[in-house]
Amino acid sequence: MKEIRAFDPERRGRWSFAFQQAALRRLDKAFTAFFQRVKARQTPGYPRFTGSGHFDTVVFPRDGDGCRWDSTPHDTQTRLRLQGVGHVRVHQHRPVQGRVKTIAVKREGRRWYVILACDEVPAEELPPTDAVIGIDMGTTHFLTASEGEHEPNPRFLGTVAQELAEAQRHLATFPQRTRRRTKAHRAAARKVANVYAKARRKRLDFHHKTARALIRDHDVIAHERLNTAGMTKTAAPKPDPDQDGAFRPNGAAAKAGLNKSILDAGWGQFLVILADKAESAGRRVIPVDPRNTSRTCPPSLGGCGHVAKENRVTQARFQCTACGFTANADHVGASNVLDRAGPALCAAA
Repeated sequence: MKEIRAFDPERRGRWSFAFQQAALRRLDKAFTAFFQRVKARQTPGYPRFTGSGHFDTVVFPRDGDGCRWDSTPHDTQTRLRLQGVGHVRVHQHRPVQGRVKTIAVKREGRRWYVILACDEVPAEELPPTDAVIGIDMGTTHFLTASEGEHEPNPRFLGTVAQELAEAQRHLATFPQRTRRRTKAHRAAARKVANVYAKARRKRLDFHHKTARALIRDHDVIAHERLNTAGMTKTAAPKPDPDQDGAFRPNGAAAKAGLNKSILDAGWGQFLVILADKAESAGRRVIPVDPRNTSRTCPPSLGGCGHVAKENRVTQARFQCTACGFTANADHVGASNVLDRAGPALCAAA
């Protein structure tokens, strides 16, 4: 780093040592993850060059190292001091609790955000409710509770689909690869980014509100341990053994639609938010094995416990081939999720 800064004839790195450190930390993180994937015999994915247009976040590892949070208690108008920039006014939407550990400055379109990670945050435990619940994540319903209630799936990308399509068509009229974008080209790209950001903010707000309601009303929440990365993989091609270079239908179009619905629902983000809120409120979240939760006849609902693929008649209908028990398939899945959390609850008792 010293040699690079000494070689800089225009002195552009004079006041940005902390920012250069942030870039090097990101590079180190990328290569560390690359070698971990190689060691685990996964698809390695060698790190690629990322231009400045994709560099939207700078993380400062500790308060005072290139960035300082100047917070005044009970004051919604505070400031952030950035090295080489000075004081920047920040609209603080809630009081900061605990000790500021790391500071991240993030750009989303034309908006800038400050993200604080704090230590020594006091827990705000909620009064006990003696209620337990199991939830089954889905795409038709965002989640179904073991009590039988459904939370509708808002389908946020669907609500902005027309606006997004128009923005993408307009962006497609410009050349994809160009060294310098025109003002109109940059505006078209911002429009697409803003539409995605609108859906992302709505999704995040929905996740926070849904998680808060579950945490407020239940002491224990059980959910499936979902691998969304594996669930949203592209369908593998099926070569045709009778014709060289030909492939058989593999349902790629249907799988792509399902992948889009899963990613739009944002299960992974929701479960992270749920776990964080539970830790702060003194609640417990139990992930369980998701295999055959919607194919097992639920004993807690009066079923026989029989497991068979044929039990799941349709996406919404469950009918046991052994005892004839019939119920909503998502309700069955949520009930089985709660049953599987039983051993963990007994061990903690």
